[in-house]
Amino acid sequence: MRLLTAALSLVVTAALAAPASAAPADPQADLQNMADSYGRITGPGGQLQNPAYLPSLIAATTGRYVEQLLTQVASPLRLSLTAGNLVPGWNVGNPLRAGWTDTRGQSRRVAFTNRYGALLRGTVWRPLPGATDPYTGRKLTGPFPGVVITTGSIQGSQGMYEWLAQDLAERGYVVLTYDVQGQGTSETLPHEDSPLNQPMVPFCNPLDCHGVPSQQLGNFTTGTEDALDFFVSRPKRQYPNENSEGASSTSPYNPFWRSYDAKPVAIVGHSLGATAVSQVQGTDERVATVVALDKLSSDGVTPRVPALAIQSEYFFEPTPAGVQPDPGRERATGYDAWEKAGVDTMLVVPRASTHLEYTDIPLVLPASRYGQDLTSVYVQRWLAHYLKGASAAPLLDTSFRYLEPVGNGVWKPVRLQRDELLSSYYCSAYSFGGVENGDIADVGC
Repeated sequence: MRLLTAALSLVVTAALAAPASAAPADPQADLQNMADSYGRITGPGGQLQNPAYLPSLIAATTGRYVEQLLTQVASPLRLSLTAGNLVPGWNVGNPLRAGWTDTRGQSRRVAFTNRYGALLRGTVWRPLPGATDPYTGRKLTGPFPGVVITTGSIQGSQGMYEWLAQDLAERGYVVLTYDVQGQGTSETLPHEDSPLNQPMVPFCNPLDCHGVPSQQLGNFTTGTEDALDFFVSRPKRQYPNENSEGASSTSPYNPFWRSYDAKPVAIVGHSLGATAVSQVQGTDERVATVVALDKLSSDGVTPRVPALAIQSEYFFEPTPAGVQPDPGRERATGYDAWEKAGVDTMLVVPRASTHLEYTDIPLVLPASRYGQDLTSVYVQRWLAHYLKGASAAPLLDTSFRYLEPVGNGVWKPVRLQRDELLSSYYCSAYSFGGVENGDIADVGC
């Protein structure tokens, strides 16, 4: 709490110290916006306001950390030298979601090697057999559409994105989350030809070490492609798992293959993962639609499939607006290119949002109170339209109901008012089905 208070104090001090000529149109609103960017921690029902959060965090951290250590011990030659594997709590996600598996949906841990022989670990999610949609009450009948989620960089791990996988699975999707090479619980080094000619021994050619360092776009594009290959695998078309010697076990195919309808899938990515899925959608015919979480990229990309972009006002640290921001900033990264190409697209910029809206991180880093909720609602509705053929009309609603975990296996509804939760700095927009609005919140685009 002291760290959070200090961080807020620095932000406020910087804003008050700004030259008068650089002040935003409404300095008080700007200060409130920065304070609200910590809402997931300090807001009503946030991490520090929910008495169930800390006990759940301690229990979930212990359980996840022990599980990871045992998994690593079982494969001593497949080292995950990562923050997600070594730092307790890094990969825990939202502890209030503990108990989701086997009560609201099903999950299964999987492991498969990438094209360089590094062992990638992930989780596949699906609805409970015979389940009903928690929002509509309708029975969920498979097989279901598929979704592959690629994490963000800077040691993003799949545990941070379980919120979205679970929200989708319980509404009738089969979802794969996974860690790219060098992040989360996936292996750090590749397994390729070595001077020892021992494929089970990791080897890294210092002149060309595939997948090292992890912070490179290639890890996320090849990771997405390899994850897609694994996701669509089945007993009669098994995943190759090349150079898998030394791994305690690998998954020969998607264990939930019977639940997947074997049609084109959606790919979702965050941060560098968003850049990766923006690229992969342009070349991989298996992809039906793409969701980019900060940010959709048009750099060297051919818009081919419908794209939903959820983008943020701030990066890691909320900062004073100074002069009035350019309202078209978030449109320019990708939305405008999709619109110009005549491909369906939508851009949503949550108010007071940071780059970390889309990751569940305990207590430390800023994110708004309802940005993740709003994101989940739009992703659910977007995929319902482009993977299930549902009407696009719900994407234009101005009020949404979202089921939020509050701990102890309880999910409670919250009501989200669109116009209150969209950015007043940067334009949100849509262009699909013959309708368009380049400035949903009337910001000035």
